Amino acid sequence: MDHDRIAAIVEAARADGRDVLLESEGLQVLAAIGVATPEHAVLADADALHSLDLAVFSGERVVLKVLVPEILHKSDVGGIRVVPRDREALGAAIRDMRERFQHVDVRGFLVVEHVAYDPSLGGELLLGVRWTDDFGPVVACGAGGTQAEFLADALEAGSEIAIATPHGLDAGSARQLLQNSAVTRLVTGEFRGRPARLEPSRLDDLIMKFAKLARELSPRYIAELEINPLVVAGERLLPLDVLVRCGRDMEAPATARPLHKLKNLLEPNSIGIIGVSERMNPGRLILDNLIRGGFDRGRIHLVKPGSETIDGCSCHPDLESLPGRLDLLILAVAAAQLPDLLATIVEHEKAESIILIPGGLEEKRGSEEVVARAGAILERARNSEWGGPVINGGNSMGIRSRPGGYDATFIPDYKFRGASAGTHPIAFISQSGAFYVAKGGKLGLDPKYAISIGNQTDLTIGDYLTYLKDDDELEIFAVYAEGFKSLDGLRFIEAARQITARGKTVILYRAGRTSAGAAASASHTAAIAGDYVVNRELAGQAGVLVCETTADFEDMVKLSALLGGARVVGRRLGAISNAGFECVSISDHLGDLELAEFTEQTRSGLLALLKDCRVDGVVDIRNPVDLTPIMPDAPFVEGCRLVLEDENVDLGLVGCVPLTAALQTLAPAATHGEDVYAEESVARRLARLKDRVQVPWVAVVDGGPLFDPMARILEGAGIPTFRTADRALRLFSRFLSAKLG
Repeated sequence: MDHDRIAAIVEAARADGRDVLLESEGLQVLAAIGVATPEHAVLADADALHSLDLAVFSGERVVLKVLVPEILHKSDVGGIRVVPRDREALGAAIRDMRERFQHVDVRGFLVVEHVAYDPSLGGELLLGVRWTDDFGPVVACGAGGTQAEFLADALEAGSEIAIATPHGLDAGSARQLLQNSAVTRLVTGEFRGRPARLEPSRLDDLIMKFAKLARELSPRYIAELEINPLVVAGERLLPLDVLVRCGRDMEAPATARPLHKLKNLLEPNSIGIIGVSERMNPGRLILDNLIRGGFDRGRIHLVKPGSETIDGCSCHPDLESLPGRLDLLILAVAAAQLPDLLATIVEHEKAESIILIPGGLEEKRGSEEVVARAGAILERARNSEWGGPVINGGNSMGIRSRPGGYDATFIPDYKFRGASAGTHPIAFISQSGAFYVAKGGKLGLDPKYAISIGNQTDLTIGDYLTYLKDDDELEIFAVYAEGFKSLDGLRFIEAARQITARGKTVILYRAGRTSAGAAASASHTAAIAGDYVVNRELAGQAGVLVCETTADFEDMVKLSALLGGARVVGRRLGAISNAGFECVSISDHLGDLELAEFTEQTRSGLLALLKDCRVDGVVDIRNPVDLTPIMPDAPFVEGCRLVLEDENVDLGLVGCVPLTAALQTLAPAATHGEDVYAEESVARRLARLKDRVQVPWVAVVDGGPLFDPMARILEGAGIPTFRTADRALRLFSRFLSAKLG
């Protein structure tokens, strides 16, 4: 790769006031990285035709393109023509284009070899590399041509485009990357007797050249380089159009955050609060939650002029009078007060960690100065021997830490109840505090850590995952992200890969799925491989369970929490229901699962149950098992036991359509004699079965709100419970695939 040549091309464009290269310059960049290009020449105007050697162009026609800095898609405005390969025709076309574009800055004309190729599906590819603020450079390959975006939208998510970070990419992983894209498989593989259009190693080699470019010249010189289309023409692999955006120097990175101080934040021995009112306000709610949670009042210190104590906690007139250096200081004050408070904290070394509650920072117009002042103060502290505090927030709803013995959120506990007994091995990291409160309350789980990180003024999502990944007690990392700080997405991915390699679970819901911005209108790579798609693909490659909806996120966290300790050995499903339609639905939605073949012992046991209930003449023994609506509580659960304990079954699904009169599925009422809470009810029996069965299994209660008590009993017993079989199987299959790899 000719680094000097590429740098010179980019610097010349910058000196010309351009941040996008002319296509002729883009072809020079491709040549400098070792990519073959079609024969081409640049002409200033028609008068320069006398110097053009037409003999170098094969075929009877050539392609003429106008070179205008501000026009990136020339075909949309008549800036591309296919003309006969002779001077008269070319001259006429150049003069006509000159007239058409007389009001813009025409820099010349590009004459290119006319390349014959098969334009059918798989004949045109897109290959690009672009810089992303979240993840650094990424390489993307997928369907190209004028229908690139249409095909990307039409193909199933995950197969529309192959995306990878160039760091650590080698020929083997490049080959695997290309297998992720449906269109690249058409190019490099046989299809219905047709031989491969292209030897896979040819495309692998091109991917590796783009990866090398990204590692060595992005973002300083190259922000984006896109070939669209890239075509197979006989033995040649050629770019027919190239777009290059000039890069920029990255800002000098801030001093590294002292992540060891997260222990002070998550397990503090002392806590201070600024902003506690005599009336109810966020600071007062936080204090109440600390006290109610049992944090020692003698280790809580309030900055409250004019008061000696509040609720048994000592008050101090100002920051300077706080005793020593606190482990954690909570600032529940207006955002405008932050710089002065932070300056005092740093000057007097008053806190190892801070939770910053106020909102508006970095999201409200006019807060830029406050953020800049606070950042400068923090940077000075980072360069001192002390290293300064770590800061969680702003716009944080606080943190709940079970190891730290504190709840520093400002949500009243009476509005956030229902968590099941015992702490779950979960770190719930949410950029939105409201999201955690809304979802955490519904899940009924009590995480080891619940962290509302807010705007990531200092500590980031990647910081928390990097710090917590070595916590042996944690099994599940549930992350809600609206955006990553610069390159923090890459840190998140690296930490997540290490976590999942240890058999643990990372679940991500990425909000803010807007396009890549204005660049998307000119760049197919940015439009197709936008920030969310890049996030989805890179996270998936790291073993992260990426959820498309918040409902999926809830259920995946619940599924992972309740089945986290289960031993997963295979994909053979044993399924049972009391409704024929549900058995069909199970068969229709297996995904990556397969139906187990029951042993003769299981078949005999099931047949005996059917005979006892006199329905053996109605249904046959097959998987999924249809026990019919006639089966009462005890034999129904016995049938479930037989299926779930079959030696050929790796995992199970128990479906119970609860409207049958044969089962006790309703809460007591004057209108009927059922009691779902009774020990002999199907729900209580299934709950007891949970402790006996070794394989992971889920339940389905397909009914309306009347049957919510039944679902709650099952989930209270640790059985993941869904309301439809298709949803249960879709998420169960994804969970198991992540576990099995």
